[in-house]
Amino acid sequence: MNQRHLIHRTALLSMALLMAGCGSMLPRATSESSSFQDFEAARQTIDALVPMKTSVAELSRLGIDPVNKANTVILTQADVVRRFVPSTLLKREDLDAGVLACLEARDACRGWEITAAHILKARTGNFFADFTNFSRRTETTGWRFNALILLVNDVVVYRAWGGQPSVNEVEVNTNPLGPLQDMGPAIVTTH
Repeated sequence: MNQRHLIHRTALLSMALLMAGCGSMLPRATSESSSFQDFEAARQTIDALVPMKTSVAELSRLGIDPVNKANTVILTQADVVRRFVPSTLLKREDLDAGVLACLEARDACRGWEITAAHILKARTGNFFADFTNFSRRTETTGWRFNALILLVNDVVVYRAWGGQPSVNEVEVNTNPLGPLQDMGPAIVTTH
């Protein structure tokens, strides 16, 4: 075997090994907007609130404080009215007692809307196909949580929660022309 063939085979083998082990070189991004450990911890914290009993001081001890906790929206009484009385189809007796207490308290009523999440986006798959823009596969995993707390005179009167305990999404983008795919529109010029 001559030296040229040996160099060629070594280069091909090196490239194959490089491409096989390059999955770790693909981009990853983490988005975290929560002081909660996970979805279950957030749910348990909100479920532990006792309407007509839990105070703002207790909320603060639990780590629920709109001033010190990011991603918490403070709602006015007008915001609460818009949220719970959107149409004539909803009757007074359909509303929770805590919601009614808040609406009747007028200016003493306020709400806290909490949004929490932990999302990881990772490009997975073949490094070479991703790098050359032929195929990109992105996996999104994690959780999303939201809660609503209504207060009257610094006492919780209503609490509710929802969200996505498990996020698992896969997005695959395929470009048959690879790196040339996006060049078409750039080449066309208008006069």
